[in-house]
Amino acid sequence: MTDLIFAATCDLAGKVRGKAFPSVQLDKRLARGVGWTPTNVQINCFDGIADSPFGALGDLLLIPDQTTSVSANFGTRTERFMLGDIVDLDGATWDFCTRSLLKSALARLEKVGGVQLLAAFEHEFQLKGKIRYSGDSYGRAGFEAQRGLCEMLMAQITAAGLSPDSIMKEYGPNQYEVVIDPEKGVRAADAAVIVRELTRSTARHLGEAVTYTPILDPASVGNGVHIHISFLNPDGAPATYDAKGPCGMSALTASFAAGVLKYLDSILALTAPSVVSYLRLTPHRWSAAYNSLGLRDREASLRVCPVTAKDPASIARQFNIEYRASDAAACPHLALAAILHAGIQGIEEGLSAPTPAEEDLSLLSPEDLAARGFIRLPETLEASLERFSENATVRGWFPNAFADVYLAHKASEIAHVAEMDVPAQCAAYAETY
Repeated sequence: MTDLIFAATCDLAGKVRGKAFPSVQLDKRLARGVGWTPTNVQINCFDGIADSPFGALGDLLLIPDQTTSVSANFGTRTERFMLGDIVDLDGATWDFCTRSLLKSALARLEKVGGVQLLAAFEHEFQLKGKIRYSGDSYGRAGFEAQRGLCEMLMAQITAAGLSPDSIMKEYGPNQYEVVIDPEKGVRAADAAVIVRELTRSTARHLGEAVTYTPILDPASVGNGVHIHISFLNPDGAPATYDAKGPCGMSALTASFAAGVLKYLDSILALTAPSVVSYLRLTPHRWSAAYNSLGLRDREASLRVCPVTAKDPASIARQFNIEYRASDAAACPHLALAAILHAGIQGIEEGLSAPTPAEEDLSLLSPEDLAARGFIRLPETLEASLERFSENATVRGWFPNAFADVYLAHKASEIAHVAEMDVPAQCAAYAETY
């Protein structure tokens, strides 16, 4: 039997695609990659192909990065894969490589803010099939029913070189949450992809099936991806916290947060990019419906998280802000790049710290919201895409052709589910994610 390694990219649809090669070729593939096709970027999450500017023309290379190497041993089978970067035949970065787009945002963060990123993705997923337990939100029985999956998943996460934090039975039916420790730079998004893939692999090995769909049942809860963000100075010292700053945020963090909230309605199409994402982004779902900052408020789009430390140095290390308007239909690299660019824009513009919301914003009129500096976020993917398309500043963060390609990509996805009712749409997304 030939041992194979899967070289992969996480694409605009948040899907992990690529090619496998014999492991004996690893050194060659690390240098020369595997062949890739430009129009692959327009494969949507349902495997339709959107209108492509590339047609049948062009060739690319997908170069695996050995630092992302995963070898998941399930006893009877070992799954090996690596994430990588897409380049042209001369080795130049390709404009639609999501991993490279994040690297560009990280470089801008260092240039403008003088800091490095430390981030972690917090994932919710659901087991598919019959609901095993009711009345067991956060319960031990629901956890014990899947202890084997939970323990095997945490072991695989550790074997992949990541640090697991916790796993639990979540509030929703058959819903679980897995959390890992933060990672620096692009590794944070790589880790998010790895966790999702290992969850699916572990479930398959145990005869289960999981979904990371944004929402399985519109009458129930959704599955969010909460992105925790903090900053490090070049010497590794924390740069996110200032005891005298607003809500404990340093001046840099406060401007970053203000930028994220200012441009949130225009980046939502990149962080919550499915048709059904907007069934979840509604008031009273503990998700995100307004461009609000919250101090330990789970209804806020951007939350200042609590810390358990008491001494100033430990508080500074723990302190972080949490972006809550995201789900697993989004490519982690692209979502994080959009958030970073929005925050960096806030730093460049010298924006002041936003005022935290302390009431139920759904009770306010549009006029009252505007007077407070809040808006209701787009309520459909089409509306989000329109905001993204019309915002020249946001489009300018990405390569020239990126916005048009992304809009065409999403238009094909919308068309695929346009004639379905809401339950059928939810079922379609549950199957693909």
